[in-house]
Amino acid sequence: MQVMAGTPPGALTSLSSRSLLRGEEAVVGPLWLPMVLVFGSIGAVAYADFIATGVSLGYLYILPLGISAMFLRSQVSYGLIAVCVFLHDLFGPPYPSQEAPITHNLTALIAFAFVVYVIQRYVKQREQLDKAVRQQRDQLLQEVELAARVQRTFLPISRPSIPGLEIAGMMQPVGGVGGDYYDYVPVNEHTVQIVIADVAGKGVPAALLMSATAAAVQLEVSEKRDMLEVVNRLNNGIHSVSDGNRYVTLVLAEIDALNRSFRYVNCGHNPALFFQAQTRDVVPMNSSCFPVGMFDSISCEINRADLAAGDILVLYTDGITEAENSQGEEFGLERLSAVIRRDSSLSAEELMDNIFQSAEDFCQGVGFKDDATALVVKCSFAGN
Repeated sequence: MQVMAGTPPGALTSLSSRSLLRGEEAVVGPLWLPMVLVFGSIGAVAYADFIATGVSLGYLYILPLGISAMFLRSQVSYGLIAVCVFLHDLFGPPYPSQEAPITHNLTALIAFAFVVYVIQRYVKQREQLDKAVRQQRDQLLQEVELAARVQRTFLPISRPSIPGLEIAGMMQPVGGVGGDYYDYVPVNEHTVQIVIADVAGKGVPAALLMSATAAAVQLEVSEKRDMLEVVNRLNNGIHSVSDGNRYVTLVLAEIDALNRSFRYVNCGHNPALFFQAQTRDVVPMNSSCFPVGMFDSISCEINRADLAAGDILVLYTDGITEAENSQGEEFGLERLSAVIRRDSSLSAEELMDNIFQSAEDFCQGVGFKDDATALVVKCSFAGN
């Protein structure tokens, strides 16, 4: 046999070992283990056949042949059948007649070959099934990644430049795709509309409905409709495709930096938190109507509030407040309010990062179990 110059001896041993194994087994697992099991069990059966002089133990060779059928190539397994028959002739008890070895060996060859064939056929079918499952899994992962890239296109790329307002937002999906959504859309040079939404459910169905909701919100807001009209049109569209089985909770707010005021509609969403710098109170802004898409029609009302320098508006999804630690305790609204009050002097970006970090620290390595999204608006008006 010709050997290429510079080939390490260990590489030849590995190559010869892999050539004995089945295709799947040659890739993973220790190379020596199948051979040790097969040849070790053949030796053990031969020794038992040798010391048991009064009874034939040839049927025990089915064990090593079955192992070889699972791990070794077909040619090797069928070759071992002849080895096992020879060893039984060598170490087994004497035959009663001269014709007995021929009949016994022929029967053994047929029986052993049948066992090896059945096991190898089963193993081959199992490998084909595993291969098909892996291919389907890889295809699904590619499709989910594509869906995640499409979903990310609905999230804002840049922040609006509104004098007197600092805006920061982030979504952290628990899987490849998520059911949360946030956005901020400038209306004019001093007004911006912000929205945060959470689709009921998880996984791909929630992500698809979220993408549809995001597209509808961007379309409706771009038409400069009133917030109540936007909510009603969203409700009609989502209810028509989901029939109430799936719905969306959302907060839609319009902030006017010139008049230092904001208006909002909360459709069944977690109460947005309004930090008032003058009193250092954190005021929850509760929902005023049902989630979008749950019923064929909803009746909402617009709530209003005045803003001052240092005030902060925090919108979030339940992935943050319902984050649990190892004891099953939730992060909760009180802890979130405490973080806002404690870090109110920071910028909107820093406060948002601290909210996520505080929730992650509380989870103590457990991690978020649901999509987590936060949107922070801080008022940096000049003067009081």
